[in-house]
Amino acid sequence: MLDKLKSMSIQGQTTKDQLLCVIKEDARKFNIDDIQQCSLQIQQEAECIHTSYKKEYIKAEIGFLIRIREVKDDNFCYDGQVDMDELNTAIDILEEQEKMVKDMEEMNPSLLQIYSIISLYTTFIKDEPIHQVGTLFPGGFTVKKEGSKYTCPVKDNNDDNPLALCPFCIAEQDEEV
Repeated sequence: MLDKLKSMSIQGQTTKDQLLCVIKEDARKFNIDDIQQCSLQIQQEAECIHTSYKKEYIKAEIGFLIRIREVKDDNFCYDGQVDMDELNTAIDILEEQEKMVKDMEEMNPSLLQIYSIISLYTTFIKDEPIHQVGTLFPGGFTVKKEGSKYTCPVKDNNDDNPLALCPFCIAEQDEEV
């Protein structure tokens, strides 16, 4: 998918509908078995998370995964062009993450691919933050929408995290946190 997006980028402007077609094509490759395997990985990774937050973490992450169906079923026509500089930044980040996870035996490659699809979909098609409004983070902080602005309690904390998608997420750091 990222190679297709790169070639679109080289060709110049891309519409949201053109981007959605590429994303949907990749999303259709995933089935319920893939989602179940990814869900199991999330649950295994959550074993090291504090009990008070573990349930919310699993709920949010699996809810995120299930959005692959939303991508597959989205037949809405979206107006507008994609910000190609921002898309190129996203592609670069996702390519680096793909390289990193190739060496991680415990990482299901489908998980990263699904995260890539959904993060591109939410950011560039839906104009929404990658984590849905209401997603709970440790400390009781959530992603919020205030007017047309989205805020996230952990965006700045992930500046140095190479597996974070925050650099191209449209949410801004919640200044109250």
